[in-house]
Amino acid sequence: MLHEVSVHGLAMDPSSNAPILLLSAVNDDFSIPIWIGLLEAASIASVLQNISFDRPMTHDLFKNFIDTVKVTVPKIEVCDLKDNTFYAKIYCVSGDEEFIMDARPSDAIALALRLKAAIFVDERVVERLKVKDGEYESIDNSEQGKQWEEYLKNLSPDDFGKYKV
Repeated sequence: MLHEVSVHGLAMDPSSNAPILLLSAVNDDFSIPIWIGLLEAASIASVLQNISFDRPMTHDLFKNFIDTVKVTVPKIEVCDLKDNTFYAKIYCVSGDEEFIMDARPSDAIALALRLKAAIFVDERVVERLKVKDGEYESIDNSEQGKQWEEYLKNLSPDDFGKYKV
């Protein structure tokens, strides 16, 4: 099952200064934080804030290529989560042919925003992120891992959007 999501916002993790992309479910009550790279965050922020550049950035260049060769991208999907790494697919249509490209979620979402493509998250990703009855498993038992655990436990969707990228 796929869940449609929208980009709720971007934030900066105050302890690591890493950008965080927050996806919010359109018809359900959940959010997904994905730590992403600074360049990808800047690319996503530029679309969200309607900022354009004199020369095309990487995701703009790819969008221009897609438009030129008349490929459409109806949707992207955050399709899996393995060992704390998210995976995504870009669904493409060219004439009668359909194909899927593997991508990092940040790149797929940066492209989807430019192409106005729908963004989905697979149920298996949602299930792997769910906390069961207040229980969770801490993988990193180091002092830094415990600090992250405490930070994430106290994180709410309202915390996103406080920081500009």
